[in-house]
Amino acid sequence: MSTESAGTIALPSGEEIAALGQGTWYLGEEPARREQEIAALRLGVDLGMTVVDTAEMYGDGAAEELVGEALRGHREEVFLVSKVLPGHADRKGTVAACEGSLRRLRAERLDLYLLHWRGRWPLEETLAGFTDLMESGKIRYWGVSNLDVADMVELTTLRGGDAGAVDQVLYNLARRGVEWDLLPWCREAGVTVMAYSPIEQGRLLKVDALSAVARAFGATPAQVALAWVLEQGAAALPRSGSPDHVRENRGAVDLHLPTDALDALNEAFPPLSGPTPLEML
Repeated sequence: MSTESAGTIALPSGEEIAALGQGTWYLGEEPARREQEIAALRLGVDLGMTVVDTAEMYGDGAAEELVGEALRGHREEVFLVSKVLPGHADRKGTVAACEGSLRRLRAERLDLYLLHWRGRWPLEETLAGFTDLMESGKIRYWGVSNLDVADMVELTTLRGGDAGAVDQVLYNLARRGVEWDLLPWCREAGVTVMAYSPIEQGRLLKVDALSAVARAFGATPAQVALAWVLEQGAAALPRSGSPDHVRENRGAVDLHLPTDALDALNEAFPPLSGPTPLEML
């Protein structure tokens, strides 16, 4: 594979990674689509969408197995992300879950390992597991997903808790609650934000106002929705099991939305006027 660029975003360490990556939720679950999904992931890497995000939860490991097959021989070209389920997130369970993910991914290490959402285990337990994994070379960075400001503040009070690289959250034109306090907090703390479901699992594509902005720029609604997320300073992780859709998504990197387009999108998808509980899918 020879990769293009899909824009970059910086981690707290200063390392630059692709701003437009690839999600894998629901991939690997239908044998009839397997070859097409593998082709889509490989094409995405070729096009510079080299952040590949998965989780042990997705298809009970089926997505990780698919990713492992798709990236065989090309692991070093990818920034590989997976997640531990909250029920596994005590110290020993976090290590064991990561080792299971690595086996399915056919990889020796993860670039980033996330707590998928907060559960019954104290954050101290998960953090201890992350520390063990970093010391053994099985992960390079750790972070969290679906944690709101209060959780992030609590995390940073723990020893080593200020070393989290990423908070991965639901963020798109229709889900703007994180703009009120979480995004500003992450910017101030130097935590990189990754947006999952940046086109709301396709539901945004049916909104007339989004289609109108897209037509004005000779783009597609998906490209405008993704470009908007990138404009907010977040990484975007759209899922696609189709090479054609991957090519379409890649076009968002080259789409720059002027003020009038942003104003039209704000009118159609107004920001919230006050704090709201963190949304999840």
